[in-house]
Amino acid sequence: MLQNEIKECFIELGQFLEQFSTENYTKKDTIKNNSLFYNQMVDLIDLSQSHNGWFTKENVCFSLASWAKALTKENIEKWLSSYDFKNDDEKNVGLILAGNIPLVGFHDFLSVLITGHKALIKTSSNDQHLIQFLSKYLISLDQRFQDKITFVEGKLENFDAVIATGSNNTARYFEYYFQNKPSIIRKNRNSVAILTGEETQDDLIHLGEDIFRYFGLGCRNVSKIFIPKEYNFDTFFNAMFSYQEIIRYEKYANNYDYNKAVYLMSNYKLLDNGFLTLKEDENYASPISSVFYEYYDSFNTVIEKLQNEEDKIQCIVSKNQILKSISFGQTQKPNLWDYADNIDTIAFLLSI
Repeated sequence: MLQNEIKECFIELGQFLEQFSTENYTKKDTIKNNSLFYNQMVDLIDLSQSHNGWFTKENVCFSLASWAKALTKENIEKWLSSYDFKNDDEKNVGLILAGNIPLVGFHDFLSVLITGHKALIKTSSNDQHLIQFLSKYLISLDQRFQDKITFVEGKLENFDAVIATGSNNTARYFEYYFQNKPSIIRKNRNSVAILTGEETQDDLIHLGEDIFRYFGLGCRNVSKIFIPKEYNFDTFFNAMFSYQEIIRYEKYANNYDYNKAVYLMSNYKLLDNGFLTLKEDENYASPISSVFYEYYDSFNTVIEKLQNEEDKIQCIVSKNQILKSISFGQTQKPNLWDYADNIDTIAFLLSI
Protein backbone atom coordinates (compact mmCIF):
# COMPACT_ATOMS: atom_id res chain seq x y z
CA MET A 1 0.00 0.00 0.00
CA LEU A 2 1.18 3.52 -0.76
CA GLN A 3 1.42 5.84 2.22
CA ASN A 4 -1.19 8.21 0.77
CA GLU A 5 -3.61 5.29 0.56
CA ILE A 6 -2.96 4.42 4.21
CA LYS A 7 -3.43 8.08 5.21
CA GLU A 8 -6.77 8.26 3.43
CA CYS A 9 -8.03 5.20 5.26
CA PHE A 10 -7.13 6.64 8.65
CA ILE A 11 -8.79 9.94 7.71
CA GLU A 12 -11.92 7.95 6.84
CA LEU A 13 -11.60 6.17 10.19
CA GLY A 14 -11.44 9.54 11.95
CA GLN A 15 -14.66 10.61 10.24
CA PHE A 16 -16.29 7.34 11.30
CA LEU A 17 -15.22 7.90 14.93
CA GLU A 18 -16.50 11.48 14.92
CA GLN A 19 -20.05 10.10 14.97
CA PHE A 20 -19.38 8.78 18.48
CA SER A 21 -17.57 11.82 19.89
CA THR A 22 -20.30 12.42 22.46
CA GLU A 23 -22.69 10.14 24.26
CA ASN A 24 -25.44 11.44 21.97
CA TYR A 25 -24.32 9.85 18.70
CA THR A 26 -24.75 11.56 15.33
CA LYS A 27 -25.14 9.15 12.42
CA LYS A 28 -23.96 10.48 9.05
CA ASP A 29 -25.00 8.96 5.75
CA THR A 30 -21.76 10.05 4.05
CA ILE A 31 -19.50 7.76 6.12
CA LYS A 32 -18.11 4.80 4.20
CA ASN A 33 -19.45 1.38 5.22
CA ASN A 34 -21.60 2.95 7.92
CA SER A 35 -24.46 0.57 7.24
CA LEU A 36 -22.19 -2.32 8.27
CA PHE A 37 -20.33 -0.78 11.20
CA TYR A 38 -22.38 1.99 12.83
CA ASN A 39 -24.74 -0.18 14.87
CA GLN A 40 -21.92 -2.56 15.75
CA MET A 41 -19.93 0.37 17.13
CA VAL A 42 -22.89 1.53 19.20
CA ASP A 43 -23.20 -1.96 20.66
CA LEU A 44 -19.47 -2.17 21.35
CA ILE A 45 -19.47 1.13 23.24
CA ASP A 46 -22.46 -0.01 25.29
CA LEU A 47 -20.70 -3.28 26.10
CA SER A 48 -17.28 -1.80 26.85
CA GLN A 49 -17.97 -1.41 30.56
CA SER A 50 -18.93 -5.08 30.80
CA HIS A 51 -15.55 -5.96 29.22
CA ASN A 52 -13.67 -3.57 31.52
CA GLY A 53 -15.46 -1.95 34.44
CA TRP A 54 -13.38 1.24 34.10
CA PHE A 55 -14.39 1.75 30.44
CA THR A 56 -17.52 3.81 30.98
CA LYS A 57 -19.49 5.08 28.01
CA GLU A 58 -18.34 8.63 28.77
CA ASN A 59 -14.66 7.71 28.80
CA VAL A 60 -14.86 5.51 25.70
CA CYS A 61 -16.60 8.32 23.80
CA PHE A 62 -13.97 10.77 25.04
CA SER A 63 -11.22 8.54 23.64
CA LEU A 64 -13.03 8.14 20.32
CA ALA A 65 -13.54 11.91 20.13
CA SER A 66 -9.83 12.52 20.75
CA TRP A 67 -8.89 10.20 17.91
CA ALA A 68 -11.52 11.71 15.63
CA LYS A 69 -9.93 15.13 16.18
CA ALA A 70 -6.43 13.75 15.64
CA LEU A 71 -7.11 11.81 12.43
CA THR A 72 -7.62 14.71 10.06
CA LYS A 73 -5.69 15.32 6.87
CA GLU A 74 -4.16 18.49 8.34
CA ASN A 75 -2.95 16.79 11.50
CA ILE A 76 -1.55 13.74 9.74
CA GLU A 77 0.29 15.87 7.17
CA LYS A 78 1.74 18.11 9.89
CA TRP A 79 2.82 15.07 11.93
CA LEU A 80 4.63 13.34 9.08
CA SER A 81 6.01 16.36 7.22
CA SER A 82 9.44 16.33 8.88
CA TYR A 83 10.30 12.67 8.17
CA ASP A 84 12.05 11.02 5.25
CA PHE A 85 10.00 8.04 4.09
CA LYS A 86 12.39 6.81 1.39
CA ASN A 87 12.93 3.51 3.21
CA ASP A 88 10.24 1.13 1.90
CA ASP A 89 11.58 -2.03 3.58
CA GLU A 90 8.51 -3.60 5.18
CA LYS A 91 9.13 -5.19 8.59
CA ASN A 92 7.04 -7.13 11.09
CA VAL A 93 6.67 -4.99 14.21
CA GLY A 94 5.37 -6.59 17.39
CA LEU A 95 3.13 -4.44 19.55
CA ILE A 96 2.49 -5.40 23.17
CA LEU A 97 -0.23 -3.02 24.24
CA ALA A 98 -1.33 -1.77 27.64
CA GLY A 99 -5.01 -1.67 28.61
CA ASN A 100 -5.32 0.97 31.31
CA ILE A 101 -7.43 3.40 29.25
CA PRO A 102 -9.47 2.95 26.05
CA LEU A 103 -7.33 2.66 22.89
CA VAL A 104 -4.14 3.47 24.81
CA GLY A 105 -2.06 1.57 22.22
CA PHE A 106 -3.67 3.06 19.14
CA HIS A 107 -0.86 5.54 18.45
CA ASP A 108 1.68 2.70 18.16
CA PHE A 109 -0.73 0.81 15.89
CA LEU A 110 -1.17 3.88 13.68
CA SER A 111 2.57 4.60 13.61
CA VAL A 112 3.47 1.08 12.47
CA LEU A 113 0.98 1.10 9.60
CA ILE A 114 1.66 4.68 8.50
CA THR A 115 5.38 3.84 8.14
CA GLY A 116 4.54 0.91 5.86
CA HIS A 117 5.20 -1.94 8.26
CA LYS A 118 3.08 -4.87 9.39
CA ALA A 119 1.63 -4.89 12.91
CA LEU A 120 1.67 -8.04 15.04
CA ILE A 121 -0.54 -7.04 17.93
CA LYS A 122 -0.77 -8.59 21.36
CA THR A 123 -3.56 -6.76 23.17
CA SER A 124 -4.15 -6.46 26.87
CA SER A 125 -7.13 -8.43 28.10
CA ASN A 126 -8.38 -5.12 29.50
CA ASP A 127 -8.63 -3.45 26.09
CA GLN A 128 -8.85 -5.95 23.26
CA HIS A 129 -12.20 -5.22 21.62
CA LEU A 130 -11.97 -1.59 20.49
CA ILE A 131 -8.74 -1.83 18.51
CA GLN A 132 -9.81 -5.10 16.89
CA PHE A 133 -13.06 -3.50 15.79
CA LEU A 134 -11.30 -0.45 14.33
CA SER A 135 -8.95 -2.81 12.49
CA LYS A 136 -11.96 -4.50 10.91
CA TYR A 137 -13.22 -1.10 9.79
CA LEU A 138 -9.84 -0.30 8.18
CA ILE A 139 -9.89 -3.66 6.39
CA SER A 140 -13.37 -2.88 5.08
CA LEU A 141 -11.95 0.31 3.56
CA ASP A 142 -9.02 -1.52 1.92
CA GLN A 143 -8.63 -5.29 1.98
CA ARG A 144 -4.84 -4.97 1.79
CA PHE A 145 -4.87 -4.14 5.52
CA GLN A 146 -5.78 -7.79 6.04
CA ASP A 147 -2.16 -8.68 5.33
CA LYS A 148 -0.77 -5.84 7.46
CA ILE A 149 -2.69 -6.38 10.72
CA THR A 150 -2.39 -9.57 12.77
CA PHE A 151 -3.66 -10.12 16.29
CA VAL A 152 -1.53 -12.57 18.23
CA GLU A 153 -2.55 -14.89 21.05
CA GLY A 154 0.17 -16.51 23.09
CA LYS A 155 3.85 -15.98 22.36
CA LEU A 156 4.91 -13.18 20.02
CA GLU A 157 7.02 -14.66 17.21
CA ASN A 158 8.49 -13.83 13.79
CA PHE A 159 8.96 -10.12 14.42
CA ASP A 160 11.77 -7.76 13.39
CA ALA A 161 11.23 -5.10 16.06
CA VAL A 162 8.95 -4.53 19.02
CA ILE A 163 7.21 -1.78 20.94
CA ALA A 164 6.13 -3.02 24.36
CA THR A 165 4.33 -1.21 27.15
CA GLY A 166 4.00 -2.47 30.70
CA SER A 167 4.88 -1.96 34.33
CA ASN A 168 8.41 -1.50 35.62
CA ASN A 169 8.42 -5.21 36.50
CA THR A 170 7.29 -6.42 33.08
CA ALA A 171 9.69 -3.98 31.43
CA ARG A 172 12.62 -5.92 32.90
CA TYR A 173 11.25 -9.07 31.30
CA PHE A 174 10.72 -7.25 28.00
CA GLU A 175 14.27 -5.87 28.02
CA TYR A 176 15.68 -9.35 28.52
CA TYR A 177 13.39 -11.15 26.07
CA PHE A 178 13.76 -8.56 23.30
CA GLN A 179 17.43 -7.72 23.88
CA ASN A 180 18.45 -8.85 20.39
CA LYS A 181 15.76 -6.89 18.56
CA PRO A 182 15.28 -3.16 17.96
CA SER A 183 12.78 -2.10 20.60
CA ILE A 184 10.99 0.60 22.50
CA ILE A 185 10.21 -0.56 26.04
CA ARG A 186 7.85 1.67 28.00
CA LYS A 187 7.67 1.61 31.80
CA ASN A 188 5.55 3.29 34.46
CA ARG A 189 5.33 7.06 34.21
CA ASN A 190 3.18 9.67 35.87
CA SER A 191 2.25 13.27 35.27
CA VAL A 192 2.57 16.23 37.61
CA ALA A 193 1.30 19.77 37.95
CA ILE A 194 3.21 22.73 39.34
CA LEU A 195 0.98 25.25 41.10
CA THR A 196 1.96 28.73 42.27
CA GLY A 197 -1.18 29.67 44.20
CA GLU A 198 -2.06 32.26 41.57
CA GLU A 199 -4.19 29.92 39.44
CA THR A 200 -7.75 30.97 38.70
CA GLN A 201 -10.77 28.87 39.59
CA ASP A 202 -11.07 27.88 35.93
CA ASP A 203 -7.42 26.79 35.85
CA LEU A 204 -7.98 24.45 38.76
CA ILE A 205 -11.27 23.12 37.39
CA HIS A 206 -9.39 22.25 34.20
CA LEU A 207 -6.70 20.61 36.33
CA GLY A 208 -9.48 18.38 37.67
CA GLU A 209 -9.91 17.04 34.14
CA ASP A 210 -6.23 16.06 34.15
CA ILE A 211 -6.72 14.31 37.49
CA PHE A 212 -10.08 12.57 37.07
CA ARG A 213 -10.38 11.71 33.35
CA TYR A 214 -10.26 7.91 32.94
CA PHE A 215 -10.44 7.78 36.77
CA GLY A 216 -6.76 8.73 36.89
CA LEU A 217 -5.62 5.46 35.31
CA GLY A 218 -3.51 6.95 32.50
CA CYS A 219 0.15 7.90 32.55
CA ARG A 220 -0.93 11.36 31.37
CA ASN A 221 -3.19 11.81 34.39
CA VAL A 222 -1.85 14.18 37.03
CA SER A 223 -1.06 12.09 40.10
CA LYS A 224 1.01 14.66 41.97
CA ILE A 225 1.05 18.42 42.50
CA PHE A 226 3.92 20.65 43.56
CA ILE A 227 2.79 23.59 45.68
CA PRO A 228 4.44 26.54 47.43
CA LYS A 229 4.61 26.78 51.20
CA GLU A 230 1.41 28.15 52.79
CA TYR A 231 -0.65 26.99 49.80
CA ASN A 232 -4.41 27.52 50.23
CA PHE A 233 -5.95 24.08 49.77
CA ASP A 234 -9.46 25.51 50.05
CA THR A 235 -9.10 27.01 46.58
CA PHE A 236 -8.00 23.66 45.19
CA PHE A 237 -10.80 21.68 46.81
CA ASN A 238 -13.44 24.23 45.79
CA ALA A 239 -12.43 23.65 42.17
CA MET A 240 -12.37 19.87 42.55
CA PHE A 241 -15.98 19.99 43.81
CA SER A 242 -17.03 20.10 40.13
CA TYR A 243 -16.05 16.42 39.89
CA GLN A 244 -17.90 15.15 42.96
CA GLU A 245 -20.16 12.87 40.87
CA ILE A 246 -17.22 10.54 40.34
CA ILE A 247 -17.79 9.02 43.79
CA ARG A 248 -21.11 7.64 42.51
CA TYR A 249 -19.17 5.19 40.37
CA GLU A 250 -18.85 2.03 42.46
CA LYS A 251 -15.36 0.92 41.41
CA TYR A 252 -13.96 4.39 42.10
CA ALA A 253 -15.80 4.61 45.44
CA ASN A 254 -14.43 1.23 46.49
CA ASN A 255 -10.89 2.39 45.74
CA TYR A 256 -11.48 5.65 47.58
CA ASP A 257 -12.74 3.84 50.69
CA TYR A 258 -9.94 1.26 50.62
CA ASN A 259 -7.05 3.65 50.02
CA LYS A 260 -8.33 6.14 52.58
CA ALA A 261 -8.63 3.35 55.15
CA VAL A 262 -5.07 2.18 54.46
CA TYR A 263 -3.76 5.71 54.88
CA LEU A 264 -5.65 6.27 58.12
CA MET A 265 -4.56 2.96 59.61
CA SER A 266 -0.97 3.93 58.79
CA ASN A 267 -1.52 7.25 60.59
CA TYR A 268 -0.79 9.34 57.51
CA LYS A 269 -1.95 12.92 57.60
CA LEU A 270 -4.58 13.38 54.91
CA LEU A 271 -6.60 16.14 53.32
CA ASP A 272 -9.96 14.83 52.17
CA ASN A 273 -13.08 16.19 50.49
CA GLY A 274 -15.22 13.06 50.40
CA PHE A 275 -14.07 11.76 47.01
CA LEU A 276 -10.38 12.70 46.76
CA THR A 277 -7.56 12.49 49.26
CA LEU A 278 -4.37 14.54 49.22
CA LYS A 279 -1.27 13.05 50.83
CA GLU A 280 2.14 14.64 51.23
CA ASP A 281 4.52 12.24 49.50
CA GLU A 282 7.75 12.48 47.48
CA ASN A 283 6.65 9.66 45.14
CA TYR A 284 4.77 10.17 41.89
CA ALA A 285 2.46 7.17 41.50
CA SER A 286 -0.53 7.87 43.71
CA PRO A 287 -3.35 5.31 43.93
CA ILE A 288 -6.81 5.82 42.43
CA SER A 289 -8.77 8.59 44.23
CA SER A 290 -5.61 10.09 45.71
CA VAL A 291 -3.18 12.80 44.65
CA PHE A 292 0.25 13.29 46.20
CA TYR A 293 1.59 16.74 46.95
CA GLU A 294 5.02 18.15 47.71
CA TYR A 295 5.99 21.61 48.88
CA TYR A 296 8.71 23.61 47.14
CA ASP A 297 10.81 26.57 48.19
CA SER A 298 11.53 27.87 44.70
CA PHE A 299 10.28 27.20 41.20
CA ASN A 300 13.79 26.39 40.01
CA THR A 301 14.08 23.67 42.65
CA VAL A 302 11.04 21.89 41.21
CA ILE A 303 12.33 22.18 37.66
CA GLU A 304 15.70 20.74 38.68
CA LYS A 305 14.02 17.86 40.52
CA LEU A 306 11.84 16.98 37.53
CA GLN A 307 14.82 17.16 35.17
CA ASN A 308 16.74 14.75 37.39
CA GLU A 309 13.79 12.37 37.48
CA GLU A 310 12.54 12.82 33.92
CA ASP A 311 12.43 9.06 33.36
CA LYS A 312 9.49 8.94 35.81
CA ILE A 313 7.53 11.82 34.27
CA GLN A 314 5.15 11.75 31.32
CA CYS A 315 3.65 15.26 31.37
CA ILE A 316 4.25 18.46 33.31
CA VAL A 317 1.26 20.77 33.71
CA SER A 318 1.72 24.45 34.50
CA LYS A 319 0.38 27.87 33.56
CA ASN A 320 2.99 28.28 30.83
CA GLN A 321 5.79 28.71 33.38
CA ILE A 322 7.87 25.84 32.00
CA LEU A 323 9.05 25.22 28.46
CA LYS A 324 7.06 22.39 26.83
CA SER A 325 4.67 22.12 29.75
CA ILE A 326 1.01 21.41 29.08
CA SER A 327 -1.85 23.76 29.88
CA PHE A 328 -4.42 22.83 32.50
CA GLY A 329 -7.03 20.39 31.20
CA GLN A 330 -5.04 19.27 28.16
CA THR A 331 -3.09 16.20 29.26
CA GLN A 332 -5.59 13.73 27.78
CA LYS A 333 -5.71 15.57 24.45
CA PRO A 334 -2.28 14.81 22.95
CA ASN A 335 -1.40 15.63 19.36
CA LEU A 336 -0.08 12.97 17.00
CA TRP A 337 3.42 14.39 17.48
CA ASP A 338 3.25 14.19 21.29
CA TYR A 339 5.14 10.93 21.81
CA ALA A 340 4.89 8.76 24.92
CA ASP A 341 8.07 8.97 27.02
CA ASN A 342 9.35 11.56 24.50
CA ILE A 343 10.54 8.72 22.27
CA ASP A 344 9.96 9.45 18.58
CA THR A 345 8.09 6.35 17.43
CA ILE A 346 8.12 7.28 13.74
CA ALA A 347 11.89 7.86 13.74
CA PHE A 348 12.36 4.47 15.41
CA LEU A 349 10.15 2.69 12.88
CA LEU A 350 11.93 4.34 9.95
CA SER A 351 15.31 3.19 11.32
CA ILE A 352 14.64 -0.54 11.57
